[in-house]
Amino acid sequence: MFSPLGAEPLSDYPRYLLMEHPADPRVVLVTAPDEVEAARLARELVTSGLAACVNRVPGVMSTYRWQGEVCEDAEVLMIIKTTSARLQELEAAIHKSHPYEVPEFVALAPGHVAAPYLKWLRASVAGEEGA
Repeated sequence: MFSPLGAEPLSDYPRYLLMEHPADPRVVLVTAPDEVEAARLARELVTSGLAACVNRVPGVMSTYRWQGEVCEDAEVLMIIKTTSARLQELEAAIHKSHPYEVPEFVALAPGHVAAPYLKWLRASVAGEEGA
């Protein structure tokens, strides 16, 4: 694939040069050790306005490498909806409040979001009344 500016492939450019709007939606994946911790984190994130919504999916089994050992643990997957403008604050809040030494934090850009949901999401993290 070539850029419209010349013959250089787009992959040769750093990703941060690609334009992003602060209100672009983001879906963030974070795991928690149990439902109590996931509920605490979810409420904290929504109350603070860093997330519009947090889904908690119990029963996730994670297999991972930690300190040279292969581990398996039951976890709760948190699916967090926010905007790119709140992403850095959200990450900082997770690192500050999460019980794990290295919490999962994976932010995804959705390919499509229904217009009414996107309007609500943006209003919710912006702290607008009626959201």
